[in-house]
Amino acid sequence: MSEQEFPDPGCTEKTPPYPFFAMLDRMQYINRWGLMRNNRMENIKEHSMDVAMVAHALATIRNTVFRGQFPETDTLLVIGIALFHDASEIVTGDLPTPIKYRNPEIMTAYKKLEDQAAEQLICLLPEMMRDEYRRLFCPDLSNPKEAEASRLVKAADRICAYIKCISEEKSGNTEFLSAKLSILESIKKLGLPEADYFMDHFIPAYGMTLDQISE
Repeated sequence: MSEQEFPDPGCTEKTPPYPFFAMLDRMQYINRWGLMRNNRMENIKEHSMDVAMVAHALATIRNTVFRGQFPETDTLLVIGIALFHDASEIVTGDLPTPIKYRNPEIMTAYKKLEDQAAEQLICLLPEMMRDEYRRLFCPDLSNPKEAEASRLVKAADRICAYIKCISEEKSGNTEFLSAKLSILESIKKLGLPEADYFMDHFIPAYGMTLDQISE
């Protein structure tokens, strides 16, 4: 991307037309799981929708099934953060997990790059709208509500990765078998009863046929 397309994060007010949403529409062109053979490709636009649905479910489980055990979570805030959690990959692309997390220096540098990319996208909005979207792109983890919402979104992201593994396995692709096991272990380590509840009560249906689901 050129500097003209993505202004410096310290950008000033732009004039219409604003390209923010047109850029977000291009999430459909960024595929996930780049180093792995996929029977069905998954882009970050559809993945973000999946994560938003699961994250909303986790927040709802917290507010209903575990009501009174934890502070109530803002379900709309959770959805908003989930929808934009991978939007910066429009700029950075999707860095495969084995590369992203293998080296702490790479992970730190990539996180900084993600933050800069998010700010570049936010600068494509009218100035008066930027703070609202900045809250969703880059939640303030010192704010308890935003921190808990982000925590549920991260759990939903893991769960959706697990669902992807189930889908590939069902189609006969063994490429995702080891990823499925490691992702399941990472979900268990989260220590989130909402995630455990979702895994126990909703995940088994993903292995069913249409006829079984429809019964």
